[in-house]
Amino acid sequence: MINYRILVIEDDQAIQELIKQFLMTQKYIVETASDGFEGMKQFNKQPFDLIILDVMLPNLSGFDVAKMIRTHSKVPIIMLTAMEEEQDQIKGFEHGADDYITKPFSFHVLIRRVEAVLKRSYDQRKGNQFIFKEIQVDGDAYKAYVNKVEIPLTTKEFEILYLLLRNGKNVLTRETIVEEVWGYEYVGDTRNIDTHIKNIRKKLNLPYIKTIKGIGYQIDE
Repeated sequence: MINYRILVIEDDQAIQELIKQFLMTQKYIVETASDGFEGMKQFNKQPFDLIILDVMLPNLSGFDVAKMIRTHSKVPIIMLTAMEEEQDQIKGFEHGADDYITKPFSFHVLIRRVEAVLKRSYDQRKGNQFIFKEIQVDGDAYKAYVNKVEIPLTTKEFEILYLLLRNGKNVLTRETIVEEVWGYEYVGDTRNIDTHIKNIRKKLNLPYIKTIKGIGYQIDE
């Protein structure tokens, strides 16, 4: 089972905690933020599979947060709001929302919406297997393929490629890659990641691993 990581950005502490606890009962990994700035800080710190985003936030509105996220990520976003007007919902979709839920809402309905958005967004995932264009990785067998031909990657090279594919088109910082692949015991220059990426690119012989200057890497066309 895939343990999806969800970021909940909601300023009402009671609602935030209820959403968090309800999602955790469904085995999701949940992080929270109480305003737009904190939400962006969390988003930039680690990769997420889904964002649940309140519209009426202090400091930075949900619309602004969604717009900022969409400048460099395709992560699915479900917007929550007490605003029921059609133009408000249209504005949410225009800013990149994948779904829109008005308050008050049923937590059971929220779970179904979360499941549906995740399924639509990651329908190429099959267990621990991920597919992007000609590339396929098998997380259980630790094997990577291009056009169904196995590519001989080292363990760390495989784990970096697997991490990139697992996060779709999200940009991963070098620090995030180090933490996810090596763990916090890693000591050394995070620029060593660049050497591993260079080797992976050479072995795959495909142009999909993009360098995001000053930040890190992503898988994209």
